[in-house]
Amino acid sequence: MEKRYVKLNDIRAYIIAFHLSNEVWETVVHWDFFAKDTIGKQFVRAVDSISANIAEGFGRFTKKEKIQFYRYASGSLKESFDWNEKAKKRNLFSSEQYDHIFEQLNFLPREINTLIKITNSKLTI
Repeated sequence: MEKRYVKLNDIRAYIIAFHLSNEVWETVVHWDFFAKDTIGKQFVRAVDSISANIAEGFGRFTKKEKIQFYRYASGSLKESFDWNEKAKKRNLFSSEQYDHIFEQLNFLPREINTLIKITNSKLTI
C-alpha cells in the first residue's frame, strides 16, 4: 500500500480560512479610506493571519512548533470575530455579508482544535 502524505490543501481549517480571507479582502477593498485605514487593515490582517499561521505551522517540523502556530491561528480567529462585530456595528457590512463571514468564522474553532488534537496524537516528535 502506498503511503499518502497530507498536503496543506487537504486541511479543512486552512481551506476555509484561505477562502474567507479573500472574501473579507473583496469586501474591505470597497470601503472608504477612513474605514479601510482603521478597521479594514486590521480585519484583513487578522483574517489573513488565520490561514497564514496554519500554513506556517504545517511547515514546521516538531509537534510543539506546529501546535504553537495553530494556536496563533486560533488567536487571530478570535480577533477576526471582534473586527467582524465592529464592522457590523459601524454599518460597514450588509446583514448578509456579516452573517456569511460570521458563519465561516464559526466553522473554524472546531477545525483548528481538531487540527491541534490530530497533530498532538499522531505526531511523535
